[in-house]
Amino acid sequence: MKQKDDLDLLFERLEGTFDLQETPEGHQKRFLQRLEGEDQDTIVPLSTKGKRRSLWKPLSIAASILLLISAGLFFQKDQPEDPQVEGLASVSPEMEETQSFFVSVINEELETLKSFESEDTKKLVDDALARMEVLETEYDSLKIDLVESGNDKRVIAAMIANFQNRIELLQQVIETIEEIETLKANRNEITI
Repeated sequence: MKQKDDLDLLFERLEGTFDLQETPEGHQKRFLQRLEGEDQDTIVPLSTKGKRRSLWKPLSIAASILLLISAGLFFQKDQPEDPQVEGLASVSPEMEETQSFFVSVINEELETLKSFESEDTKKLVDDALARMEVLETEYDSLKIDLVESGNDKRVIAAMIANFQNRIELLQQVIETIEEIETLKANRNEITI
């Protein structure tokens, strides 16, 4: 009952604001024919404007797909064949210098480390070399990431940090070996 009262109140409130235009002649008959699907010839066809709009949607979708495919092929062509060749050197001449500097420092530290290798330090050297291999593998994956990201600065920073980590690792191991050698020499002096 209350719902009916609410509807009555709504219609009373909106009275006079309704559009009271008469429907065109034959409207009801055409409407019923469409519902029942009796006479398709009497159904008024859609306007040509509506047809044109209905063609635009599939055509725009097809054009978008074609554009995405051609853009993908274009960008795929621009990528180098072997992303593992360059590393930082592919970014800029400054990065090439940076990479050369880090590689030369790492090679010097590796030579120094290998020169300290003895029976007492063999385990330390082998462990350091194993950790260096892990860092080099990470660097190889960063080179691939660099190509895929389009020289993203975060990847470049990670590559530089990788070089720095390798140098720090080698320097720490060399310092540890030097301390061992110093302690060993001091112990020998005391016993003599």
